Amino acid sequence: MSTWVFHHEACLAHIPGTGHPESPQRLQVVMEALRQPEFEDLAWRQAPAGMREQVLLVHRAEYVDAIAAAAPSSGLVALDGGDTLMSPGSWEAVMRCVGAACAGVDAVLAGEAANVFCATRPCGHHAEPDAAMGFCIFNQAAIAAVHALRTHGLQRVAVIDFDVHHGNGTQAAFYHRPELFFGSSHQSPLYPGTGAAGETGASGNIVNLPLPPGCGSALFRARVAATLLPALRRFMPQLIIVSAGFDAHRLDPLAHMNLEDEDFAWITREVMAIADDLCQGRIVSILEGGYSGEGLAGGCAAHVRALMRH
Repeated sequence: MSTWVFHHEACLAHIPGTGHPESPQRLQVVMEALRQPEFEDLAWRQAPAGMREQVLLVHRAEYVDAIAAAAPSSGLVALDGGDTLMSPGSWEAVMRCVGAACAGVDAVLAGEAANVFCATRPCGHHAEPDAAMGFCIFNQAAIAAVHALRTHGLQRVAVIDFDVHHGNGTQAAFYHRPELFFGSSHQSPLYPGTGAAGETGASGNIVNLPLPPGCGSALFRARVAATLLPALRRFMPQLIIVSAGFDAHRLDPLAHMNLEDEDFAWITREVMAIADDLCQGRIVSILEGGYSGEGLAGGCAAHVRALMRH
């Protein structure tokens, strides 16, 4: 079995405006990196369109309907005061993100793919059940996790999020659901201001690892190894979803951490080792943030390179 990559050209048609950090160029640099000869064994798949029923696994119907109604035929519509915008291509882009995440779960659980990377955008982990924020409209990682429970009958699904910003939306969706685990490493203080270590969920199913500005490889690895990885192992997941953000890279302009490409490979290998021990290697990784072209391309390539060595 090979590593599958789900992608769709529609994800380039979400255009939140000149100068916006979450630009189509982000996905273009990822695609360029993953088209290099060393990645020739990747199996590329077209991301299907997600279904409304899948979005409703996490998001409230009123919110989903409001987003559908807000999609413009021209120009831009702001959803949250200016950070999160919709262009004419945004609706299809976010539905392809949802479709990719759910199809990735299906492929891994059917034993067709060894693991999956979703090369899609916009990112999703800030989107709460009833609110868009932080460049995110629908939370595809949370949706994928609940899809695994509902469609495949799994009993324990984990999301690991190493984006530099806390995944407040995933935490909100999981907080009162003991069958879902959310573990996040993130810079603090930083947007969105959530993710304190004391935010543990209704049943201890949330593990937050706030890290100081300037955090580099040694501190990151030590803290993740001491806190996040043991908690993930104790949860005994049957599937692991990864919210793979690369904005903790030292080159990223929106944060102040100092990780290198190899740190993303390291955490990928560590999560894979747990997946190999507990859930037959089942991992679905979903692209989140990363706003330096060089940092995003290098970090993402290191991550996918590790996934391929299953």
